[in-house]
Amino acid sequence: MTNRGVIETPAFMPVGTQGTVKAMTPEEIKETGAKIILSNTYHLYLRPGTKIIAHAGGLHRFMHWDLPILTDSGGFQVFSLNTLRKVSDEGVTFRSHIDGSTHFFTPEKAIQVQNILGSDIIMPLDHVVAYPSSLDETRDAMERTIRWAKRSKNYHQEWEKQALFGIVQGGIYPELRKICCSALTEMDFPGYALGGLSVGEPLELMNRILEVAVPLLPEEKPRYLMGVGSADALLEGVARGIDLFDCVLPTRIARNGSVMVPEGYLTLRNAEFADDMRPIDPECQCYSCRNYSRAYIRHLLKSNEILGLRLTTYHNLFFLANFMAEIRRAIREKTFDLFYNNFWARFKSKKQKEGNK
Repeated sequence: MTNRGVIETPAFMPVGTQGTVKAMTPEEIKETGAKIILSNTYHLYLRPGTKIIAHAGGLHRFMHWDLPILTDSGGFQVFSLNTLRKVSDEGVTFRSHIDGSTHFFTPEKAIQVQNILGSDIIMPLDHVVAYPSSLDETRDAMERTIRWAKRSKNYHQEWEKQALFGIVQGGIYPELRKICCSALTEMDFPGYALGGLSVGEPLELMNRILEVAVPLLPEEKPRYLMGVGSADALLEGVARGIDLFDCVLPTRIARNGSVMVPEGYLTLRNAEFADDMRPIDPECQCYSCRNYSRAYIRHLLKSNEILGLRLTTYHNLFFLANFMAEIRRAIREKTFDLFYNNFWARFKSKKQKEGNK
C-alpha cells in the first residue's frame, strides 16, 4: 500500500531510468498492466537536476505518472563507473558520465535527492561489488552498506510519504548475507531489497543466495530482488518468496528486436519471420499481438522505423505484467506448483528443440 495506490505482489516494475520507460507513454505503460515503475536517482540528479524536478512539483508531475514510483539510490550506477569514482566511508566521489563534472554522494545526499523527487519507495546508498569479488572486498562493502543504511534511516523524515527500504548486500557469500539480513532487520525498515545479484552469476547461484537470505527477512514486509527481469528468474524468485522485481531487460531486448514468448524468446529480425503472418504470441492479447504480424514488425525493425521498437516494447511489458498476474492468480488458487511445473515443461521444450537442430 502506498499513498498513490495498492501494489499487488508479486509484481514486476518497468524501468524508467530517466523519468520515462523508453518508447512508451505513461498511458501505454498503464495499459500493459504495470502499477509501479522504477526511476533512477543518479541519472535524474545529473539530468535534468533536482531544481527543475522540484519546480515541476516532483517527479510524478514532471513525467505525468500518477501511480507509485520506486527510485534506486544510484548506488549500482555509481559503482559501475569504475575509474570515475572513489569510495570512502563518508560517501562516494564520482565524475559524471555526461560532462565529467565531479559530484559527492553521501547516504544523506541520496535520501535528500529522493525526498525532492517525491518517489513513493526509496533506496539507501549501498556499496555494490562486481561478480566475482573476494570475500574481504565483499565483506568491506557489506559492512559499509550497513553503516550507510543506518545513516540513511536516521536522516530520512518523510516516512508517511516515502517508504525507505534496506538493501541486503553480501555478494555470493551466504554468511555475509546472513549478517546483513540480521543487521538490517534490527533497524526495522518497511521493506527490504536484495542487491548485488543478477550481475553475472549463474541463475542457480543467485537462487541459492535467495534461499539463504529471504527466509531471514520479515514475511509480512515486501522483499524486492533488484535487477531481475526474465520470466524464468521471476518465477524462481517468487518461488523463494520475492515480492518485487525490476529490470531493463524487457525494454532493452525489445529495442534490439527480441520478444518474450512462453517458450523463451524470438528474435524478430531473423529472416525466418519475413513472411510469418502470425502475431508475436498467438496466445497474447496485447495491442501489438492483436493488430500486427511478426512479418510486419520485422519489416519495421529492419527499416529502422520507431513503430517497430514501440510494438516490441509494448508486447514485452504486457507479457511480463500478464505473467505476474497469472502467478498471483495461481498463488490465490493454490495452484502455484502446477503453474511452476507447466512453465518449465514448456520453457525447457523450446531449449531442447533448439538443441536438436
